[in-house]
Amino acid sequence: MTRVSVFSSPLLLGFDHIERVLDRVNKTAAEGYPPYNIEQTGEYRLRITLAVAGFADDDLSVSVEDNQLVIRGRQQDDQTGRIYLHRGIAARQFTRSFVLAEGIEVRTAEVVSGLLHIDLERPVPQPKVTQIEIRGASKRKAAPKTIDLDPQRGDPQKVDAQKVGPQK
Repeated sequence: MTRVSVFSSPLLLGFDHIERVLDRVNKTAAEGYPPYNIEQTGEYRLRITLAVAGFADDDLSVSVEDNQLVIRGRQQDDQTGRIYLHRGIAARQFTRSFVLAEGIEVRTAEVVSGLLHIDLERPVPQPKVTQIEIRGASKRKAAPKTIDLDPQRGDPQKVDAQKVGPQK
């Protein structure tokens, strides 16, 4: 059976990376170990906390791979010859991954009292406007236009570069 994507519309060009991200999210949604929290610690800051009791710092790794935060845990083999009557503390290896939005940066990772804290920071969104020149046979070449910021009023004003001349 072929899977039909919502992004297969010809009006949605270039969104195939979003489809791949959604596939990754669906794959990791069923994982339940280790448990974790995600909290907002500031306007542009997040913290992911994983319960990693029994794991030492050397047993854990945190990496960013292709806009995906990957946390891996693998405990060293217990060679002490212990005999457990009940083993309720998980000692299995794990891989937990989180898909990151563009520009999110991992700031710190630390283990405190059996909890792994990973601090993330979202960038401040900056609006970006790009003017695209339209070329055509009927268009005459116009004088170049520049946009200056009026220091008195603080708003952009169009200035004809030919009339202004060089600044002194």
